Amino acid sequence: MLNKIKGNQKVHLTTYTNSDSVISDQFRKIRTNIKFLTNNMQNKVYLLTSTRQKEGKSTVISNLTVSIVQQQSKVLLIDANLREPLVHDIFKISNDKGLTNVLKGYTTLEQAISHTDIQALDILTAGIPVTNPTELLGSEGMKELLLSAASMYDMVLIDSPSVLESTDTRVLANQCAGVVLVINRGKTVVDDVIETKKVLELANANLMGVIFNEK
Repeated sequence: MLNKIKGNQKVHLTTYTNSDSVISDQFRKIRTNIKFLTNNMQNKVYLLTSTRQKEGKSTVISNLTVSIVQQQSKVLLIDANLREPLVHDIFKISNDKGLTNVLKGYTTLEQAISHTDIQALDILTAGIPVTNPTELLGSEGMKELLLSAASMYDMVLIDSPSVLESTDTRVLANQCAGVVLVINRGKTVVDDVIETKKVLELANANLMGVIFNEK
């Protein structure tokens, strides 16, 4: 377990708007744990996922990303949840150009990246809707994109779809140095966690740990 996120208030971007809060401190603890776990890894691409939708994964990864850049790390957050993207809404930025635009060859990675008002934090939104998300995420183009991104940033974090509701995350997981599973206390079913672990193992993914989201 990497840590727990507790509290009744909505998180949103608490690590940015209220860096002295209890919730922000919990994200700092998760940040520290991830740093220790990844210290000797060459590949700096990490994926956050959940068993099913509505477990708070996108909010967790957005706040974690903000917390990491507060340590002067240059980070790219990629929204690879092509079916239900949320990152652009959380950061209130345009989704006109993003990941799918790059993979379709409509634009370059550099042109699709959004530079935020938060120092050292860049975002690659999901981009235009597509009918074949699994094929795109499992393509050679995606592998090349991740290699390019990893060479440009200190860390790349990927918000991916839930494991049990699509095959998208399975084709992404083994391209990353590690996978973190977000579990929502009171929502996540134990059998789903067990099944998710099996799916990730079959995908040769490195499951680094679990974040308990108690919101």
